[in-house]
Amino acid sequence: MIQFTRTILDNGLTVICNNDKSTPFVSVNILYKVGSRNEQPEKTGFAHLFEHLMFGGSQNIPDYDRHVQAAGGDSNAYTTNDLTNYYITIPAANIETALWLESDRMAALAFSQHSLDVQRQVVIEEFKQRYLNNPYGDLWLKLRPLAYKVHPYRWATIGISPEHIERARLEDVEAFFHRYYAPDNAIIAISGNIEENRALELVIKWFGDIPPSHASPVIIPQEPVQTEERRLVSEGNAVPADAIYKVFHMGCRNSDNFYACDIISDILSDGQSARLYVNLIKNSRLFSGIDAYITGDIDPGLFIFSGKLSEGADIHQAEAAIDSEIEKFIRNAITERELQKVINKTEARISYSEINYQNKACNLAFFEFLGDINLIHSECSRYNNISVREIKKTAEEIFRRENSSTLYYLKQS
Repeated sequence: MIQFTRTILDNGLTVICNNDKSTPFVSVNILYKVGSRNEQPEKTGFAHLFEHLMFGGSQNIPDYDRHVQAAGGDSNAYTTNDLTNYYITIPAANIETALWLESDRMAALAFSQHSLDVQRQVVIEEFKQRYLNNPYGDLWLKLRPLAYKVHPYRWATIGISPEHIERARLEDVEAFFHRYYAPDNAIIAISGNIEENRALELVIKWFGDIPPSHASPVIIPQEPVQTEERRLVSEGNAVPADAIYKVFHMGCRNSDNFYACDIISDILSDGQSARLYVNLIKNSRLFSGIDAYITGDIDPGLFIFSGKLSEGADIHQAEAAIDSEIEKFIRNAITERELQKVINKTEARISYSEINYQNKACNLAFFEFLGDINLIHSECSRYNNISVREIKKTAEEIFRRENSSTLYYLKQS
């Protein structure tokens, strides 16, 4: 069990501290409660843009990376549909360098037309290279708006189009920052070789006087229940093989439905003894690769089947094979060996994540973001409490044709 302290400062900043004497380092993890789901349909890609802008320097510290490296540290960040996460790993003796850097860019990020222009071009180039000029790169640009019609999950974190970032004005960017990058919209989690009380003391020193945003919460439109099958056929640039993607709406990250779906996805596709590999790759040779996985979003997410077809395989036959595997999963028995193998792997993964101080900082911030940090202690039990009956019931509920969206991604003829 992970021991930690949890404190909310007067300015709304949530502070989680964990003492880990097994390492000479500390990990300082700051989670901002902003992702692409918080954007407006005509101004997408802003959360991802800020992942870049936050490394562009603050008013007092023009070169963020130089100070991190000089202190023997390493830093990075990532953006999802739900959150943006920044983290620094640094020798424990230099923790104040990390807190100084993070607090200064929270309080006084440097805004200039030059900085915006530079980072805007970086993001636009990333959009083109990773999403537009890469085989299957624009998959989620096609699949998300097929599966979602109302919820902002209908666009990827990179945004709907490079034009949204091209049109971003300095005042738009500043308004986005002041709304979301504030202490009352952030969680800082520290894990490493520092006493909890000392870590909290230093966070108060560096963050305590940053004013909150007091921004009103934005009501995010929820996706209505899908009532009819959706399909799309698309040809991709330089795509080496036909591919099929079939998605089904499922529950949110904090629901029992999530845990049941995670178990289902592992039974179907985790390893070379899993059903999809044995039946669709090894035996029938319809696919060169196939997977089943879930998104795990804060709001109701997606259960995804993705497969690359073998040379000469017929895509309609391939889809029928996936449908057959789904039907067999619902109708036939799940063996105790299948279920126990998945549970054992899951428990091992969770246990490993509780050993590494970097993972602990990240996980503590995430479970606090979920709404109850103590959920970090119940992950294994929530998986173990999912019965075979519940797994079957969940499969019947979500794997309905009218709940599906299917994309055929074909080679150009």
